[in-house]
Amino acid sequence: MKIILRKNLRIPILCALGCLMFIYSCKKYLDKEPTGSLSGSVLASKSGLDGLLIGAYSMLDGYATTTTSWESGIDNWIWGGVAADDAYKGSNTTDQPDAVPIENHTIEPSNSYLSDKWKAFYDGVQRANDVIREVPLITDGSVTPEYGAEAIAEARFLRGVFHLELAKLWRNVPYVSDSVTYAAGNYNVGNPGPIWDKIEDDFKAAMDVLPKTQSEVGRANYYAAEALLAKTYMFDHKYLQALPLLTDLITNGVTSHGDKYALGPFEDNFDPSKRNSPEAVFQVQMTSNDGSGGQNGNEGEILNFAANPITSCCGFYQPSYSLANAYKVDANGLPMLGRTTVNIAVYNSDNVTTHTVSASLPNYDLVNLKNDHGLTATQSFTPPTDALDPRIDWTLGRRGIPYLDWGICGGEAWSRGDIVPYNPIKNAFWAAATSTYSSGQGWAPNQDAANNYNLVRFADVILWRAECEVEAGDAISMQKAEDDVNMVRNRMAAHPQYWVHTYVDDSKPQGGFTNTPAANYKIGLYGAAGGHASTGFVANGQEYARQAVYMERQLELAMEGHRFFDLQRWDGLYGGPEPKGYMADVLNNYIKADTRISNPVLNSHSFTANRNELYPVPQGQIDIEGGALVQNPGY
Repeated sequence: MKIILRKNLRIPILCALGCLMFIYSCKKYLDKEPTGSLSGSVLASKSGLDGLLIGAYSMLDGYATTTTSWESGIDNWIWGGVAADDAYKGSNTTDQPDAVPIENHTIEPSNSYLSDKWKAFYDGVQRANDVIREVPLITDGSVTPEYGAEAIAEARFLRGVFHLELAKLWRNVPYVSDSVTYAAGNYNVGNPGPIWDKIEDDFKAAMDVLPKTQSEVGRANYYAAEALLAKTYMFDHKYLQALPLLTDLITNGVTSHGDKYALGPFEDNFDPSKRNSPEAVFQVQMTSNDGSGGQNGNEGEILNFAANPITSCCGFYQPSYSLANAYKVDANGLPMLGRTTVNIAVYNSDNVTTHTVSASLPNYDLVNLKNDHGLTATQSFTPPTDALDPRIDWTLGRRGIPYLDWGICGGEAWSRGDIVPYNPIKNAFWAAATSTYSSGQGWAPNQDAANNYNLVRFADVILWRAECEVEAGDAISMQKAEDDVNMVRNRMAAHPQYWVHTYVDDSKPQGGFTNTPAANYKIGLYGAAGGHASTGFVANGQEYARQAVYMERQLELAMEGHRFFDLQRWDGLYGGPEPKGYMADVLNNYIKADTRISNPVLNSHSFTANRNELYPVPQGQIDIEGGALVQNPGY
């Protein structure tokens, strides 16, 4: 059933089904009968069921015609990255003004980004429910019981994904099952509290039926459902339940087309020509050049390219100073764990010190990595010689370092403003493959891209297991956690060929690379495996191990939309292992550090504990739900 997964094949089917892809009112998703929809009897055939399932899969990217794309995309760049310490909004302060309060934590329930994200993912929920409701209506013999059961299982997997994405932002959201319909009169669904148990039930039900391999790449298999169940357990802090699932995934897991999960070249996770690799536990499929006008590309990322040279637009999602600093390493090639309380100078837009503030900074963040902030393109700049984790230059573009095959990165000159010298790179495609993986649609050249989004990749699974082992707390489990973190680090430590290297000829960036690393890369392993027993998890205790695992997630998964939600689930406010207020402490100290250089969005702002850990429920949804919805605390 390739039509479900390869979007270039979806178009004829969807056109034949008329308005199937647009069956939901953009005003309200839970209380109004869909306008322009086809009845269940019209769709009561295998082709109708396939079309409904296509519609449900299509919403995984978070893009619907009733919303714009960048705020509702599955990648969560604004909600998970800009709202945390990964990145800044970027561009200029007037472009996309509703993104500004997300970054500086002044967001209110009327913000349009909230509404679009809510609508897009409840649209996905309802499409998944349509599949489940349709199967019993098909009586023409075209759908076998086995096929119907699998369609329902895939729909329950998708319903779980959509609800999980909603719960990450709002925590207290309505769970909308297939029994919720306008006809039944039960469409005003409340949000009395977390719905983790219901999401878990959906993934368990999917696991009961889904095969371990699929005939088409991208369809959910047993292991994709198992991974999403484990992820939900991590948010629900059910570490004991998650641990055996994660071990099974690591030991036995395969992709939908049967490849054993494995860690390959780091950069393959972000290269559209290497999509659906053995690290892809579950990827959201993206395509270009398919007649959709770019709408099947990674719509969530269409603002997030270096303004020069790829698209000439738009300079959003610029990696932060603190993120770049995090890749500095010590003499053992390990992250600079630990924190120091210091007084730091804060500068205004004229680079004049205005005052000092006290901050508890990570040791890596005490001094900014040398960068080209404030320099013009014609002024000379020599990249820093600090020892750096090699993942830095696959995660952010910085001046003087090859930027894929587009050329030597121009740093701040490639951005759309003068806030920060770093550029996003994980969402970029290679220049030589532009015609294949970008259709040139949109308001700027090469605006869309066919980069799949890693909803879960294998490194995620390994590091979740490390978290579970740390929380077990005994010496054996702590050693296993160290081994898991080292497994992720060893990808780069054992394979220098995976590092970024210099061009053979800087004037011909598509002419190949040398064997010379592009910077002073150094990455080591923890404990005896790295030759330094004093850095072991058991020797240093649970809190050291915990911070090492957290740091590894930050380095490995930066700029992938996870950081805000990791900080949220680690906070004791919601049952995490850190004290209450942990998330606020991390982000407020980040703001103090990163406003040493004036930032017009972050200046004079802070993160409010017991409020900003969650987003406000969209006011428009509260207004139309007849009192069923309750606002989150603090809003």
